[in-house]
Amino acid sequence: MHSDTTRAHIDILGGATMGTTWSVKLVTARRNDLHVLHAAIQAQLDRVVAQMSNWETGSDISRYNAAPAGTWHVLPDAFWTVLSCALDIARTSGGAYDPTVGPLVDAWGFGPSARCLELAAREAAHERVGWTRVVVDASQQRVLQPGRVQLDLCAIAKGHAVDAVAGELRRLGIDSALVEVGGELYGFGHKPDGSPWRVVVEGWQGDEEDANEPRVLALDGLAVATSGDRWHRRFEQDREFSHTLDPRSGRPVENAPVAVTVAARDAMHADGWATALTVLGMHAGHAFAVEHGLAARFVDVRADGSIDERMTPAFEVLLAA
Repeated sequence: MHSDTTRAHIDILGGATMGTTWSVKLVTARRNDLHVLHAAIQAQLDRVVAQMSNWETGSDISRYNAAPAGTWHVLPDAFWTVLSCALDIARTSGGAYDPTVGPLVDAWGFGPSARCLELAAREAAHERVGWTRVVVDASQQRVLQPGRVQLDLCAIAKGHAVDAVAGELRRLGIDSALVEVGGELYGFGHKPDGSPWRVVVEGWQGDEEDANEPRVLALDGLAVATSGDRWHRRFEQDREFSHTLDPRSGRPVENAPVAVTVAARDAMHADGWATALTVLGMHAGHAFAVEHGLAARFVDVRADGSIDERMTPAFEVLLAA
């Protein structure tokens, strides 16, 4: 404990949400009530779950997915913000990311049921996917359920949750914090010694002699998210499938990069683009990221076991910061 009641120091809070964990490192003075801060953080995360969790049958997104064709649904502000961002990334990426991928997620056993369906059912699920089917009315902040559209915002909602927590902390007078939800990060401000929050970017963690050089980012008003082939795989008939699905083909991404990291000014965009670039792949994804000025890093393992790392110019600039 600190004897100086006014001197700033780092406190750490944490908890559970969205089937994962969250943690916040924040610079506080002893006068701050950590119980109040913890409750405020958890409330923000619980709101995201109540609006955008496919695992909660009473959530706003679950009610939309179950709604009859032809019905309009006014969305809460956060849900509207996330869906609007998701549709923009879908449009820009040519459908490599698609917020209507829900039926495929379920059919391949990565959804709430965790049951992989037969080929015919997977093909039928693919026919229901298509972000262009989502009709929105911005004037009234509402979305049409045209029939059997199943939204899934899991690839972007965690990022939004990070942003929401950071925004709430700022509102409560916290000037410096590092927020993490399920591996997605956002940092702002500086530590008591004046240094920024620094994080090691995830990548290949194989044999020590084969591991890629650690990449460190300073997060001051910057978010970072990582997607890729390392996480959530399944086996079927002696074949291994990535959990990342290509909405365009209706199948898991083949030869997905080991890891794709995106840095952006908010975690929502970093999260969504990390998924889109993973679907686009090591070569096309890198070319796309360079063309669109995205700060991205791709890591893969070559056939000979060596590491293939590619960074965009926008990402390399951040390493030098």
